[in-house]
Amino acid sequence: MRLFVGLGNPGAQYSGNRHNIGFMAIDAIAARWNFPSWRARFHGETTEGEIGGVKTLLLKPKTYMNESGRSVSDAARFFKLALSDIIVFHDELDLAPAKIRIKAGGGNAGHNGLRSISPAIGNDYTRVRLGIGHPGDKNIVHSYVLSDFAKSERDWVSCLIDAMATNADLLAKGDETGFQNKVHTALEAKGFKAPKRPGEREED
Repeated sequence: MRLFVGLGNPGAQYSGNRHNIGFMAIDAIAARWNFPSWRARFHGETTEGEIGGVKTLLLKPKTYMNESGRSVSDAARFFKLALSDIIVFHDELDLAPAKIRIKAGGGNAGHNGLRSISPAIGNDYTRVRLGIGHPGDKNIVHSYVLSDFAKSERDWVSCLIDAMATNADLLAKGDETGFQNKVHTALEAKGFKAPKRPGEREED
């Protein structure tokens, strides 16, 4: 079994926030692969189904971002999941908008959701890092991530979410490189080629 976790904050007032792009991704995957209705479980909302023949649990923690580890650890412990079976979708300030990177382990880059999850289950789970860009001033990061995507951003966000949902079977089957390439190809086909930021390394 795979566990796909989307990070975000619960409540309608946060639903369009940049910080909630993980929730958006999980909602799109659930819709694309015809998962059943969500139900309250593991301090969050869950739904179970199959993605490309792989049994998968989708989870949206409802504990607020900085306590996401409580929800993820409860689900992982209940199903006796290895860290290699856990994939977390989250916003990433240090990646350009419309860019994704997939990585197992590594640092948490100040992300409060990851800061909560790693001590709860260990650090070697897989992250799907969804670039939202940086506002350019660290003093406004908090307000930036808790603001809705601008109208000018919504087309690439929609394209990114749709491409991830369409190709989620590759991720469920462990083809992380194939998933990442398919998503970027879909974005580029729509004209959303993410620029490389100064100093950004390909493995970042």
